[in-house]
Amino acid sequence: MAIQATIIADPVPISSSSRISIRGGEQCFGSFVLKTRPRNLRLSNGGRVRARASLNADLKAVGIPHQWYNLVADLSVKPPPPLHPKTFEPVKPEDLSPLFPDELIKQEASTDKFIDIPEEVLDIYSLWRPTPLIRAKRLEKLLNTPARIYYKYEGVSPAGSHKPNTAVPQAFYNAQQGIKNVVTETGAGQWGCSLAFACSLFGLDCEVWQVRASYDQKPYRRLMMETWGAKVHPSPSSITETGRKILQMDPSSPGSLGIAISEAVEVAAANADTKYCLGSVLNHVLLHQTVIGEECIKQMEAIGETPDVIIGCTGGGSNFAGLSFPFIREKLNGKINPVIKAVEPAACPSLTKGVYAYDYGDTAGMTPLMKMHTLGHDFIPDPIHSGGLRYHGMAPLISHVYELGFMEAMAIPQIECFQGAIQFARSEGLIPAPEPTHAIAATIREALHCKETGEAKVILMAMCGHGHFDLKSYEKFLQGEMVDLSFDEERIRASLAKVPQVTRI
Repeated sequence: MAIQATIIADPVPISSSSRISIRGGEQCFGSFVLKTRPRNLRLSNGGRVRARASLNADLKAVGIPHQWYNLVADLSVKPPPPLHPKTFEPVKPEDLSPLFPDELIKQEASTDKFIDIPEEVLDIYSLWRPTPLIRAKRLEKLLNTPARIYYKYEGVSPAGSHKPNTAVPQAFYNAQQGIKNVVTETGAGQWGCSLAFACSLFGLDCEVWQVRASYDQKPYRRLMMETWGAKVHPSPSSITETGRKILQMDPSSPGSLGIAISEAVEVAAANADTKYCLGSVLNHVLLHQTVIGEECIKQMEAIGETPDVIIGCTGGGSNFAGLSFPFIREKLNGKINPVIKAVEPAACPSLTKGVYAYDYGDTAGMTPLMKMHTLGHDFIPDPIHSGGLRYHGMAPLISHVYELGFMEAMAIPQIECFQGAIQFARSEGLIPAPEPTHAIAATIREALHCKETGEAKVILMAMCGHGHFDLKSYEKFLQGEMVDLSFDEERIRASLAKVPQVTRI
């Protein structure tokens, strides 16, 4: 069995025969090596190994969490409930049963602080978890900053992002309830790939509506989904009533996550043997992602570091919540006091430019109304390369936390984001997905500010996935063809005018 611990490491190339041997016969293979040689480890690689972990690091403490953390339990002011799209009354469990299996409905409304992770899910998590926490020393050197930059890297999962953290339990709970078919939407394709992967493990049929702009930009994401057995449609499609209406109005529509959600929900609601899965926004999705932050807290404790600034990109919010929510718990408990920053695209700035109001989660208005920061449910963002961040609303729980003042938000245009991504790739070696380039750009801003002030802050960044299937975006940037797409004030005003007027809560 591989070591269930991930210690701060530089990615150091070592030979295929390299190994870390633990007394008792266990071995860990890979290119992440320990910092110094703890007494209970024997290191060998037939050549040179650079060990990089603290002598006092407790390896056993840095394993896969056995529980998900529910931030709602620690909030003195609870978030507003979702409302039925027709009655505007608080949603009841039976209202959600056509879309979700019973256990996910329970998790969505749960106020329990911790929820046990099923053994079947933990077994699959162990394929890639715990994920590395890496110090970006080469980026620090490039920026000549006194800041210490760390990133929690989720791109080591089979799908290349954080999304399997929730795809696996969602597929598990559907299979457990005897469901045979699931449908979903995907923006950048990472969620669609992750659900296709998870469904292949549990014998579920998977059907995906991929936003048209992403479907065209990222053909290899579609091929990944199809390799894992999923059926993929560009959205808007002619398969659903929602898609047909959109295409009648605009045959060249680039699509949006809101439209794709409507198409998937329409199919799920019309078929009793089919359930819907969502890759972000909802409470149970954010809950599953907290394995990221729980691991990271232990990893930082193991090397004696405390983050001063925590940065993550936000679209629907699952990656950001996954890292930040456990740290917000520690902040509420008075143990730490980091500044927590959400970074969104300037072309789709729901937190920084949207209104906090009840709105539909989809374009057609079939989902429950959620109190969230929104640009309006029929707002269609420009086709930026960060397809996973092109969502009109922010997760209700993140929106609530933002309103409570526990975090900050900022928006950055895509050219600056890709400039940061190139700096990161040419210093750290990793090519990021377009989504976390927003976190990289904000981190570089923070690090350069530390250079001006002389502050040696600890910056923790969420690196939610790799960009190996997003190279078309890099080609656009490197050839000088990328442009900054900004939101249109008039278009947003028109969209916000259609947000339902809910006054009862």
